[in-house]
Amino acid sequence: MRIRTPRTSRLLAALGSVALALPLAACASSNTQAVAPLSGPSTAAHPEWSQYTFTIGDNGGDGSQALAKITGVFDNAPYKVRFARFTYGPPLIQAAASGDIDLGAVGDVPPITGAAKEYGFKIVAVNRSLRPTQSQENIIVPQGSPIRNLADLRGKKLAVPQGSSAHGLALNALKSVGLTPKDVQLVFLPPADGATAFATGKVDAWAIWNPQSAIAVEHGARILAKGLPPIDQTSSYYVASDKSLADPVKRAALTDLLQRLAHEFAWAHQHTDQYAQALSQEDGISLADAKVALIAQESRVTPVLPADIAAEQQLGDAFLQAGQISVKVNVASITDSILPAGYDSSKLG
Repeated sequence: MRIRTPRTSRLLAALGSVALALPLAACASSNTQAVAPLSGPSTAAHPEWSQYTFTIGDNGGDGSQALAKITGVFDNAPYKVRFARFTYGPPLIQAAASGDIDLGAVGDVPPITGAAKEYGFKIVAVNRSLRPTQSQENIIVPQGSPIRNLADLRGKKLAVPQGSSAHGLALNALKSVGLTPKDVQLVFLPPADGATAFATGKVDAWAIWNPQSAIAVEHGARILAKGLPPIDQTSSYYVASDKSLADPVKRAALTDLLQRLAHEFAWAHQHTDQYAQALSQEDGISLADAKVALIAQESRVTPVLPADIAAEQQLGDAFLQAGQISVKVNVASITDSILPAGYDSSKLG
């Protein structure tokens, strides 16, 4: 029997509070915090937008819903918004494809694995890290693990959320040392189950993103491989439902919504104390853990560029070659950038 130590219990509690967050939905409400509300991008009056209620897919760990309340960025929007919480990217992609959500943010792999199974969504914008040398996801091992390098993963159990950005990191990290998925025991677990398996020693390593990765390291875990080029992208992507993009009027409103979200995070990166509080509140983690997790959160929203499509195509081809998907994905066919050329949210106040 494995005895759970106090350190293990604290780690499990810290990780579980993030990974076990339940789905939720809420409408934007009036700003009740001592923060001046944001006006969002200036737009002409669109009375026809009042008929819309947009559902934003929240992939967890970014505090977007709490930030919306703090900043009031949607308070004067001529449409309503609500949030739907997902624990990671693949279910969010499915919801976008079915039209159950209108917009959401995911890592680099879910659009690939999603398009290999179903269509009905498009990549519409890119979220680029403002800290390109700071990884947003890692392969980690427990404190005291005898695993010292990626080659040591041969024959070991590596927990991975299937179809997620961490799946891509694991695949490329193994390839970088001449290993294939068949050389290790890939244990496909959603984040909540992965947190439990890692904290209780049921797996030897875990490929996971922040805040779970950052919190685990803060509690003693060790980074085996960082999610940085050339084995990983530092960008993530916004996806939107084809049903929303197909209607020109609704598409214009969706562009406004995306810009307001970008404005919300631009404000958050300049007000890190409030951002940490929002993250702590939304994910049920301590304020100290939230501040640790924010180190790699700074990013800017831009249109999709040809280099992004090329990077995603390369990733999709790697998944096909490794047998992780069964059909080739044409990334250009699932891309529909909706932001104005040259848009850069880092220029917002």
